[in-house]
Amino acid sequence: MTDGDIKGFDLPRLLAERGGERYELHSRHLNHQLPRMLHTIGFDKVYERAEGAYFWDEDGQDYLDMLAGFGVMGVGRHHPVVRKALHDVLDASLADLTRFDCQPLPGLLAEKLLAYTPHLDRVFFGNSGTEAVETALKFARYATAKPRVLYCTHAFHGLTTGSLSVNGEDGFRDGFAPLLPDTAVPLGDLGALERELRRGDVAALIVEPIQGKGVLEAPPGYLRAAQELLHRHKALLIADEVQTGIGRTGAFFAYQHESGVEPDLVCVAKTLSGGYVPVGATLGKDWIFKKVYSSMDRVLVHSASFGSNAQAMAAGLAVLSVLEDERLVENARVTGDLLRSRLAALVDKYELLHDVRGRGLMIGIEFGRPKSLGLRGRWTMLQAARKGLFAQMVVVPLLQKHRILTQVSGDHLEVIKLIPPLVVGEKEVDRFVDAFTAVMDEAHGGGSLMWDFGRTLVKQALQA
Repeated sequence: MTDGDIKGFDLPRLLAERGGERYELHSRHLNHQLPRMLHTIGFDKVYERAEGAYFWDEDGQDYLDMLAGFGVMGVGRHHPVVRKALHDVLDASLADLTRFDCQPLPGLLAEKLLAYTPHLDRVFFGNSGTEAVETALKFARYATAKPRVLYCTHAFHGLTTGSLSVNGEDGFRDGFAPLLPDTAVPLGDLGALERELRRGDVAALIVEPIQGKGVLEAPPGYLRAAQELLHRHKALLIADEVQTGIGRTGAFFAYQHESGVEPDLVCVAKTLSGGYVPVGATLGKDWIFKKVYSSMDRVLVHSASFGSNAQAMAAGLAVLSVLEDERLVENARVTGDLLRSRLAALVDKYELLHDVRGRGLMIGIEFGRPKSLGLRGRWTMLQAARKGLFAQMVVVPLLQKHRILTQVSGDHLEVIKLIPPLVVGEKEVDRFVDAFTAVMDEAHGGGSLMWDFGRTLVKQALQA
């Protein structure tokens, strides 16, 4: 059967006829708070197409993407190599997901991934970052025969029940108890870690080398010292590299910035998908996998219906090829250093700007209490209503006035997180820094529109 023989469903026509209803459809049938929030902050744009690090709206205006779909679009949107790989795998009409054979693509992608972390031996493929975390939690508990997993305050890790148990944000956890028997320790606090380990029931510590919420990096030496403590107590180190991995921080994995760190399990996702097909992977040591899959009776003790599907595996292989061919890990380091240094140079210029931090193309811009009386009064007004409103005041004009998409890095945080596609370069750095400077000039100059918007956010926060 050819495309010309296919009758009935016509996707282009459906989008042409109903695409304009996108916000109404979400309001009626999906999460009704999403369109409400987008309308409130003026993010209710209509994007028609995307490529690389840019979107275009219905009027043909371009928007710089400094969010990358929360990090999913690591190699940019609609990369031609990834597109071709997906066309090729679809055209091949493979006998995929038979469940009772061994297709070549999963083995090839596992081999390629493990080459970047030679101390690990095996891979489990799932469908998302939270599923990669769930796998690591299950494997750690089974392999150690211990029930408790430690996590760090302010961690994310995911929103399914297991990963939610190691999520350090109360706003996500509230109302979903009881969760797994897990305990939070402050990031970088080795004393707190050791006290928990002495209880003898800890299976693992799961940690983001750089936390997405607030863009907080583990202190130098912490990961290696934590690893030594964990192994001394027969517990495992799990590195959550869902957002930081696959080149984001200027190394293939963020834990590799610290010598001697060799996690027992590593979780990856996001960029590995190429932005097309959901995929997650849990990399681990041979002995852990052999404990979990200890006999033929246990061959399906942990599995995923869509895990290792041909489209996801082809996308992952294509992404790793692009990463190498276009030297995107190096680009993340070089471009990230440039962007971070240029933003850091503004800290002394703007009293509302307190810190610029991060690694590679994962950068946090933190705002704080100003010294001058006029600005302090406005700042205090916002803080009294809801912490995090000033950062939102910066995010909104970046989009509305300068057509740059960013995000506040977490609830009640005065931090903007930049996680653009790894393909950005000096041109995008210039555009962002120029726009950010203009927004900060307006804020410090008492720009009425910006602070009026802040007052609007205050009213809405008080009414919520």
